[in-house]
Amino acid sequence: MPPVVEARALTKRFGTFTAVDGIDVEVARGEAFGFLGPNGAGKTSAMRMIGAASPVTDGHLRVLGMDPETHGAEIRARLGVVPQEDALDQELTVAENLAIYGRYFDLPRAVIRERIDELLEFVQLSERRRQRVDPLSGGMKRRVVIARALINDPEVMLLDEPTTGLDPQARHVLWDRLFQLQQRGITLLLTTHYMDEAEQLCDRLVVMDAGRIVAEGGPSALIAAHATREVVELRLGPEADAPASVALLEGTGHRVEALPDRILVYADDGDALVREVHARGLQPTAVLTRRATLEDVFLRLTGRALVD
Repeated sequence: MPPVVEARALTKRFGTFTAVDGIDVEVARGEAFGFLGPNGAGKTSAMRMIGAASPVTDGHLRVLGMDPETHGAEIRARLGVVPQEDALDQELTVAENLAIYGRYFDLPRAVIRERIDELLEFVQLSERRRQRVDPLSGGMKRRVVIARALINDPEVMLLDEPTTGLDPQARHVLWDRLFQLQQRGITLLLTTHYMDEAEQLCDRLVVMDAGRIVAEGGPSALIAAHATREVVELRLGPEADAPASVALLEGTGHRVEALPDRILVYADDGDALVREVHARGLQPTAVLTRRATLEDVFLRLTGRALVD
């Protein structure tokens, strides 16, 4: 089947600033595809172009086989959008928020009522249908937003930081609902700052930095390509000579990275590396051996410096 999203040399400029710098993206129907990157990497700008909410500056873009410049309304009618901000009407009830959104798509009232019943059951908020949105918890509000985004029975869901600010329980509930949507055949495109979320939800993803794609692939493939099987974290006492310790660790693993509070050593066999560390006379105050994660890949590709 043709891809849901096909972008070639996709570019977005704001004056002299290039937010998206000639990226190539292809998303298959039914896939969960993620955009990762630090603030200002171009993730949201790319998503807005795909959502026919921001014009393309240059390049080729087709969404559901259509050009957003000439068929923006048709594309938007087949999308569900979950923005970073909930943008719910706090004074209306949960059901009223969904009903008003359904009218934007000119859906018959009978269809809207039927879908509200189905969607509130899907997001486990049926008992809250007559309650105002304002007192709901953050997790409940995000579930309302997801239900609202599904009112038009979309083929593609665009989710911009869908679980930011939620507690772990609420995040896992939303992950479960998003997984169920994909099982129904809905294509998911999401941006996230949570690396565990990307590993859980995404079949494939791109890592963006400064408007460009710096890596692409499945989560496990990216870890294999840009990290090692395990990472050993060594914490040293306040009296330790950090530069000398780093020099002592050279050659013990594939890569040694010194941080202000610890030293990271990337290796295929963490236990063997720890034995080598002690054999070289280094006595860390704490040792943690863990598997490499997507966060290790992300930080290696985009750096650890804060981006405003």
